[in-house]
Amino acid sequence: MAMFIKNKNMAFSLILMCFMVVSPMANAQTGGLLGGLLGGVAMPIVNLQGLVTCSINGSVSTNTTTIPPFAGVPVVLQCAGQNVSTTTTGANGVFSFPSITALPVPLLSTLLASGCRAIVTAPLSTCNASLPTSGLLTATMNLVGSTLGSGINILQFVNGLFRLI
Repeated sequence: MAMFIKNKNMAFSLILMCFMVVSPMANAQTGGLLGGLLGGVAMPIVNLQGLVTCSINGSVSTNTTTIPPFAGVPVVLQCAGQNVSTTTTGANGVFSFPSITALPVPLLSTLLASGCRAIVTAPLSTCNASLPTSGLLTATMNLVGSTLGSGINILQFVNGLFRLI
């Protein structure tokens, strides 16, 4: 006992070091559950939005004209072949999926690897009769920014160019 009291600074340092080593492992095993529940960085808020135009190649304008938006059409968010969410474009062709806060880790990993895409399910001929009646417009969802503040991490994704497939 006298040996322990004599080296109490060393004993305290060893105990503190053990806590520092074990704490990240415990957090990883729980998936940062407490951090996510308390608004920590472990559970980011994910915003996904974009613009759909009445075009087979995602253009918004040519040299002489502006291409109109593709308004009032359903857009599906698909990740790894699984439909995750659906929304509708507004009058200006803009869509936004509801902010997702409880995204499973595998799905977030797929999203970060550009493995998610936005799919317009209405035919292009709906907005312009001279455009194809078959095929789907599809675009990858790409990370364009991340904001970290007050313990909240917000990931911002927008679509790449829509292509007809």
